[in-house]
Amino acid sequence: MAHELPRPCLRLLSGQCGVIASWQAGAAGIDARQIENLVRYGRWQRLQYGVYAAFTGRPPRPAALWAAVLRAGPCTILSHETAAELDGLIDKPNKVIHVTVRSAQHREPVPGMVIHRSSQSIAFKQQRPFPPRTATEETVLDLADAAASFDTVVSLVARACQGGLTTPFLLADSLQLRARARWRGELRQALLDVAEGVHSPLEHRYLHGVERAHGLPRPDRQAEADRHPGRIFRDIHYRKYRVAVELDGTASHPDEQRWQDKRRDNAAAADGIFTLRYGWADVTERPCETAREIATVLARGGWPGTLRRCGPKCRC
Repeated sequence: MAHELPRPCLRLLSGQCGVIASWQAGAAGIDARQIENLVRYGRWQRLQYGVYAAFTGRPPRPAALWAAVLRAGPCTILSHETAAELDGLIDKPNKVIHVTVRSAQHREPVPGMVIHRSSQSIAFKQQRPFPPRTATEETVLDLADAAASFDTVVSLVARACQGGLTTPFLLADSLQLRARARWRGELRQALLDVAEGVHSPLEHRYLHGVERAHGLPRPDRQAEADRHPGRIFRDIHYRKYRVAVELDGTASHPDEQRWQDKRRDNAAAADGIFTLRYGWADVTERPCETAREIATVLARGGWPGTLRRCGPKCRC
């Protein structure tokens, strides 16, 4: 039956993973009666109300996403967690599909979908075989608006920038264009920090709660080690004083990661670099003691500075 379909219909199905909506049928040269017959004889199937697949069996993920976008109607794009899924910003697909439509368009609630509305012109991108989705910058800012904590925001921004999906400067431009944005001031600072090399919420907290709060010298971040085969990066390297600080924010530490840490520490020792290693509690619960310990080691390496009290209750 596929070869009997009009050529415009075949082109449309090819570009939409075999999925078509009834509101597209007329322009594609196929009418409702033909679609009903194809479904009746088991050659097509209905995926959503008014949305059909030109195949049988369980639809693959791209086809399911196309069905959701087409069900919501014209000028609909994937957004929020679903756009983040396709960009690799979240690890697990969300069972609920998120889409965004223009605020002036009325859309009835659809089971299994969250329909967001926006009055602004939204930057989007398209990557076959998936439907159009919000640009990475828009996706990051959308998720930041809904984040439960600022640590989540920092993690999201760092992941997007580390993965080469965007840059802190493009995110700053998109933030500037938004009339309303949660965490605006904090996010601007976090973008500057990520541009300097901050790669995680723990590194962000170290920068503000340990390093800057207590007047420690400015280090190199994500510094590549010298004279070693392969590529070894140190989270924080006070190069002039031959001190490295490694931060581990994970609750568990798999064996492979632990051995990688040991190899990195051994390489640092071979270069005459003293390595200090801290976890989440050291940075968030004992920042003053951590700063004092780092300052002591830096002083042995020749740092002439002195610690600064972070506040009236500073314990350093």
